[in-house]
Amino acid sequence: MPVRWALEEAGQSYDVRLVSFETMKQPAHLALQPFGQIPTYEEGDLSLFESGAIVLRIAERHSGLLPDNVDARAHAIAWMFAALTTVQAPIIEREAFILMEKGKSWFDARLPMIDARVRTRLSELSRRLGNAEWLDGPFSAGDLLMINVLRRPAGSAMLPEFPNLAAYVARGESRPAFKRAFDAQLAVFAVASDE
Repeated sequence: MPVRWALEEAGQSYDVRLVSFETMKQPAHLALQPFGQIPTYEEGDLSLFESGAIVLRIAERHSGLLPDNVDARAHAIAWMFAALTTVQAPIIEREAFILMEKGKSWFDARLPMIDARVRTRLSELSRRLGNAEWLDGPFSAGDLLMINVLRRPAGSAMLPEFPNLAAYVARGESRPAFKRAFDAQLAVFAVASDE
């Protein structure tokens, strides 16, 4: 979704190749993505993996996702890293814990500690965003990735506790490029469920 959204923000056409779980473990895919995951990105002779790297490539090559000013650009890139590491890490931990350890004897005792880590990150992010529309000036690839992270189920479940973050996500989701990307992604799921 973030790659699709970045391409839509940049006004670039793209082709999507669906990859089955079986195909992801085959040598041809592993040559593009050594961990056997998605997404991958191919542009001429270049192939990339990792959503953040792909979004950065798109943002660097096309206007609209990174500021022209060198320092402002560095700030936007810092927010990209923050989204994918600092903020996403406890959210992913919470998702994995709920999926894999629900029903275990320690689940109820440990969940509040994991929730506290997510809330700490969201609180810090909320304080930094304040009343601003976007994280650091105009909308950037940093916002795109941060909003994508906050939309994950384990993050979005806590957004009502942080009204400015909920509004921030809603602003991102109201962007025409997001809507086009989301509709295109839904179409993929519809095709996959029909098969």
